[in-house]
Amino acid sequence: MDAHVTVTKLPNSKKAASSAIDEYKPQDATTNPSLILAAAKMPAYQHLLDQAIKYGIAKGGTEEEQVANTMDKLFVTFGLEILKKVPGRVSTEVDARLSFDKEEMVAKALRLIALYEEAGISKERVLIKLSSTWEGIQAGKELEEKHGIHCNMTLLFSFAQAVACAEANVTLISPFVGRILDWYKENTDRKSYEPHEDPGVLSVTKIYNYYKKFGYSTVVMGASFRNTGQVKALAGCDLLTISPGLLAELSQDHSSVTEMLNVEKAKACDLEKIHLEEKDFRWQHNEDRMAVEKLSDGIRKFAADAIKLETMIKEKMLNVKNGQ
Repeated sequence: MDAHVTVTKLPNSKKAASSAIDEYKPQDATTNPSLILAAAKMPAYQHLLDQAIKYGIAKGGTEEEQVANTMDKLFVTFGLEILKKVPGRVSTEVDARLSFDKEEMVAKALRLIALYEEAGISKERVLIKLSSTWEGIQAGKELEEKHGIHCNMTLLFSFAQAVACAEANVTLISPFVGRILDWYKENTDRKSYEPHEDPGVLSVTKIYNYYKKFGYSTVVMGASFRNTGQVKALAGCDLLTISPGLLAELSQDHSSVTEMLNVEKAKACDLEKIHLEEKDFRWQHNEDRMAVEKLSDGIRKFAADAIKLETMIKEKMLNVKNGQ
């Protein structure tokens, strides 16, 4: 497929991670709290965790402040490792527990960018990932407008979220194809879908068409794929973030791929332009049961993994302080 690809997931060794990136040559790569937690448990990445803990302890302050500084440093350290291998950008996520606090999200984003810049990495090579709550979208708007920081709006499931992101003029959105499909399979009698009728594919197609028809600059990056059929059904999308496992499957698939999304088709679609104030956004998003449940579930899961990571850091930090 001739599309810019972003790789997700860190394989279980540095060699595997490196070879996956070398083999598929992605443009960009992304992380999230769950992926960082999984990687932090792997022997191959223990030195990165150790570096972050030493940094957190050296910064001083209360235990809570030391853990927070360690978490920030760890997320950025993983991002720095990825940037050694990809030519484009890495996405680094703001703590999901801040999803309803615009000011705290902005402050955390500025902190993460400062850590990247201290390491010699320009903010142009970083996308700050924010939950697509109303507060998250407004944080993205402020970061883009006032600070020139590029944002990747994640946990995006509803059309209302996509419209609000476009109006906020954020750099990029990550609508979750696979998680939408998961919800429909779990909550309806239907258990299988052809790619062209897959609800996740249809959601991203509508968003892409809306953005292109009305000339929004925000990039659409389809994410969270469950199978190669979903990937091929979105051929032509601005960007796709694909796991190494699915990239391996695609590399063995020699069938022709038809461009499914393009600007000409989008311009011809019958979507009408809408504007969303906060009250409109909240109502329209609330009307989409799937989106409400998946956004809430995604925030809770990322928050839970952040807490697990903090617990791991506290234990290791105690061992370091005790000279173990």
